[in-house]
Amino acid sequence: MRRFKNLVIGGIQSKVFNLILMTVLLLGIASLAFSLYQNSVLTRLADDSRLQQQESIGNITGQVMDSVVETSLARSGRTGAAIFDSVFRDEANRVNFLARRAAELFAHPENYPVREWSVPDPENDGTWTAKVIFSEGVRPEDPAIAAKLGLVFNLSEDMISLMRSYDADALYIGMPEGLHLTVGDSSSGWIKDGSLLHFDPRSRGWYQAAVSAGQTVFFDREQDVNTGAYCIECACPVFGPDGSLQAVVGADLYLDDLQQALADLSLEGERYLLVNQDGRVVPGPQADTFPLSGDDRERDLREAKDSLLSQAVSAALQGKETPVMLGDLSGSSYYLTAAPISSTGWVLLSAFPEEKAKAPISMLQEGNARIQAESVAAYQSSMDRLHRRFQLLTLLVVVLTLCASVILGKRIVKPLNTIVARISELREGNLEFKMEDVYRTGDEVEELAESFAALSHKTVEYVDTVKKVTAEKERIGTELSLATRIQAAMLPHIFPAFPDRKEFDIYASMDPAREVGGDFYDYFLIDPDHLGIVIADVSGKGVPAALFMMASKIILQSVAMMGKSPAEILTRTNNAVCSTNDAEMFVTVWLGILDLKTGRLTAASAGHEYPMVKQPNGRFELFRDKHGFVIGGMEGVRYQEYELQMEPGSKLFVYTDGVPEATNADEEPFGTTRLQDALNVCPDASPADVLKNVRAAVDSFVRDAEQFDDLTMLCVEYRGNQGLPPACGEDASAIG
Repeated sequence: MRRFKNLVIGGIQSKVFNLILMTVLLLGIASLAFSLYQNSVLTRLADDSRLQQQESIGNITGQVMDSVVETSLARSGRTGAAIFDSVFRDEANRVNFLARRAAELFAHPENYPVREWSVPDPENDGTWTAKVIFSEGVRPEDPAIAAKLGLVFNLSEDMISLMRSYDADALYIGMPEGLHLTVGDSSSGWIKDGSLLHFDPRSRGWYQAAVSAGQTVFFDREQDVNTGAYCIECACPVFGPDGSLQAVVGADLYLDDLQQALADLSLEGERYLLVNQDGRVVPGPQADTFPLSGDDRERDLREAKDSLLSQAVSAALQGKETPVMLGDLSGSSYYLTAAPISSTGWVLLSAFPEEKAKAPISMLQEGNARIQAESVAAYQSSMDRLHRRFQLLTLLVVVLTLCASVILGKRIVKPLNTIVARISELREGNLEFKMEDVYRTGDEVEELAESFAALSHKTVEYVDTVKKVTAEKERIGTELSLATRIQAAMLPHIFPAFPDRKEFDIYASMDPAREVGGDFYDYFLIDPDHLGIVIADVSGKGVPAALFMMASKIILQSVAMMGKSPAEILTRTNNAVCSTNDAEMFVTVWLGILDLKTGRLTAASAGHEYPMVKQPNGRFELFRDKHGFVIGGMEGVRYQEYELQMEPGSKLFVYTDGVPEATNADEEPFGTTRLQDALNVCPDASPADVLKNVRAAVDSFVRDAEQFDDLTMLCVEYRGNQGLPPACGEDASAIG
């Protein structure tokens, strides 16, 4: 193709010129040839453009959808596992709390009155009541049976309070005598044909599993007696001082509400499956929809027929969160991920059909093809009309052939050449075809260009939307990081805390399990002669626990600075927290006031861990102090306080449950015994070194296992008029 000034020789423009010249002799042939050629050029151009855009859309959208599905499935899997873990932990906490109350009851029956007990009464339907059900053959008139029922019914108020506060599904106590104490607002279900039904808790799987394990267990293959629905039971055995079994405390957890919560968080079409620690399916609503073969529903999924499933379950049961994998499940292709549930050792499987992930690509390509077809059809229709008009006007335009051929050739070819050039310049990262003045010809070329521009603009908007979603995720991560720094700044963190005060030394630390935590500590001089010491643990984790922590800390410190006793401070703080506790959270608190002149420590506990106390030239020992109810659990609670005499050289170590409950990869807790050993590696060390010894022992024991709870510790040494303590060099990391 050659150019001579503005004339193109050998191109489309030249051919149009020759065709128009030939109209004098071959008007009909020229007209037909022109129409066919014009159609073929634009049709081929449209087909090439359609193929290029569909290929580009398929590649880019496929990559984006794979990334979105993997990210969303992994996030929803982690979120689902966290929901189950939180619910299971809360259920275990309630059961363990009631079990501890029961153990105290059986250990000191003389401290409790004989209460009246009752059996199910239909007239009590709609009212929260406690009732006892007997196994067949049990005689309630037996003095021993009646005495135990009168003692155990002291727990009925605690059980009703827990049911109301936490909206629990069921809470009960089974006893080896064949007695079953349960709480609820319905009694009719225990009566049939006017007679009280018999129920033997000793025959139930949860009872036998708890007795066999000797500790808190989760049992997943039981059906509710009244409804027949599958539920998960949490059970804990209670032993007497002589080691004999006294009772088994249990609670039901129905999967319906959890299933709905997961459905609200998940992708449309995502399916869940709970797997227990033995690799077997946990019966429930979610088990029926998950893509499993018939044999796999009854076997250990680590030996499943689908290798994708067995691989994911095996890794997750070892505590590893698996990446999102794509493979075959029950004959279809699925994305699959598995997240461990640390509280029970179970696994939550999440699956998403690949077919649904690819659906947006097909829809986008079909839309693109439809737009292309409509554009081509519109062009064909316009060309047909133009062809007919051209035949009618041929005789009139022969005279103007030479001039018209040049003008017409440029007008047609220039925008088409520009369209081809712009389309060939489209690349990944620059997908938008924009309208230019050269395309505004007022005919089919303009329609074709507008179709290309509209389609490419929609593609760019879609890619921008994906980028904005990614940026929003990064912003949330930044805000959580800022919240971590703000929370750290809320706690005293400058040491030595009071460099001009030689009567005592104090050191504390808080390591949250997540970005923000629910533990806190504080120390402050109420006046020149009295030091206030606080350590607390809020129920739950994450941002809600952190907000509740800050509110509780401010209330507690404000009340403490009024100069009240520890018991009065806890009482007023509890009433203040309960008055605004719509979230129904609670906090355990240990509060002490140390007289810096006499060394007398006055303290009170709201359900917190027992402190460790070291006397001069002695070793750290566990001090079993008086426990009150948790702060925020019930309004109007009165707390008791006690006194300790701190001599020069005495130390006090307080902590949250994250220290003794820190677990290694084998789910073994660090425990109070190891904590005491870590403290006594160098009992005469400074408070800062005491905390370092404990943290080194915990880290050595836990190793690479994930931290699931906040680690908070505080140590204070009363020196009186003595000097600094000697240093120790023994390595605490060898403990455990």
